[in-house]
Amino acid sequence: MIRKILVVDDDPVMREMVEEMLSSHGYPVVVAASAAEALEAADAEPDFGCVVTDLQMPGMDGLELLGALRERHPATPVVMMTSFGSVETAVEAMRLGAHDFVTKPFQAERLLLTLERALENRALVDENRRLRAAAERTASFGDLVGKSLAMNEIYALIRKIANNRSNVLITGESGTGKEVVARTVHMTGARADGPFVPINCTAMPEGLLESELFGHVRGAFTGANTNKKGLFEAANGGTLFLDEIGDMSPTLQGKLLRVIQDQEIRPVGGTQSIKVDVRLVSATNRDLRADIAEGLFREDLFYRLNVIPIHIPPLRERPEDIPPLAQAFVARLSEGRPCTLSENAMRKLCRSPWPGNARELQNCLERSLALADGSEIHASDILIPDDPMQGDGSLEESIAQLARQRGLSLSELGDLYVEAVLEATNGRKSEAARILGVNRRTLYRREERRAREEADAPARRAS
Repeated sequence: MIRKILVVDDDPVMREMVEEMLSSHGYPVVVAASAAEALEAADAEPDFGCVVTDLQMPGMDGLELLGALRERHPATPVVMMTSFGSVETAVEAMRLGAHDFVTKPFQAERLLLTLERALENRALVDENRRLRAAAERTASFGDLVGKSLAMNEIYALIRKIANNRSNVLITGESGTGKEVVARTVHMTGARADGPFVPINCTAMPEGLLESELFGHVRGAFTGANTNKKGLFEAANGGTLFLDEIGDMSPTLQGKLLRVIQDQEIRPVGGTQSIKVDVRLVSATNRDLRADIAEGLFREDLFYRLNVIPIHIPPLRERPEDIPPLAQAFVARLSEGRPCTLSENAMRKLCRSPWPGNARELQNCLERSLALADGSEIHASDILIPDDPMQGDGSLEESIAQLARQRGLSLSELGDLYVEAVLEATNGRKSEAARILGVNRRTLYRREERRAREEADAPARRAS
């Protein structure tokens, strides 16, 4: 609970008396001789639990100070001090938002009780604000999954832009979920009943991409035996998603810019323009500003596309999103059969940097589901190619680093090495024995020895 009190009174005797009274009861106190001085103090240090102010002061009076505080620091309660003849004005102050008032001369107990109630009210307001913020910080939004601050900021931005038609540019590394964000922008807004039409600008040559986007008329080129509607027409009234827009050729960039400016298309080989009502959502994993500097991307098109930018940070920068993403992928990929992730499996997932982002995580879990024997995925079911504890010649280096950090003995180091190899081979002793250069029976004997040691441990501790 915030307990610091700001006392405002132009009478130095009253001001000092209230300060001494509150200080003797453990309240930190800041004093101000005028309303203007009080506002400066409140603006400089906005964590006051309560403001106690005189009602009648020269210049800005208590009511004016109350109005200014309500505007600048609405969560801070205000207690008015007033003489007996100004009770009606004090009641008016409460109507305007003051928490309470005390009448001079007042007993210490009366002021202290009023302050405690004001501070409890402030604590309740702060707690409600915290709970609302926590409720707004959700683990999912539409098909998007993640509870990090970055993802919740994206959720909030999508809510704000959902009902306008401004173009959106989504940036982020491959596998971060740019198309999922694009679909969520579409499904959240007023165009949700219209079509969502995606196209990958990398997947086809320039001539074919132009025909796909704008359509063509019969005879426009060899093989054009009929008229064909383009994707701009197909997306009319909805959203056209241009994935990997940074790979579009400069020639086609110019034609796209014309469509954005005129809101109409002309099919390849055609002479008639067609009006279209389409919201463009584009995505790229490239640095378009760098491409502009190198002459690879048109600056005027960039500003037309980048009206509302949305950047998705890589998964390694938001590790708190790995558990909800993993659980969502398992639920989706398990096709209705009950399946969960063990604690060890989740820890193993969380320690990986996931250079392939959410797409790599999904691929890993799909493979793990295929390997899992029962309804629970264990750490040994999860194969992470870039894990330093799994192959690529880095296992020994990782073990050595752990030995230095933990001060392991040779015996402990050997056990750790064997456990790491067994985990990397999903518990397959034949493969582990081959990597370790020992007989498979050695691993079985090791297991029996460790079992005996664990069974004898209580007796040894007792002796």
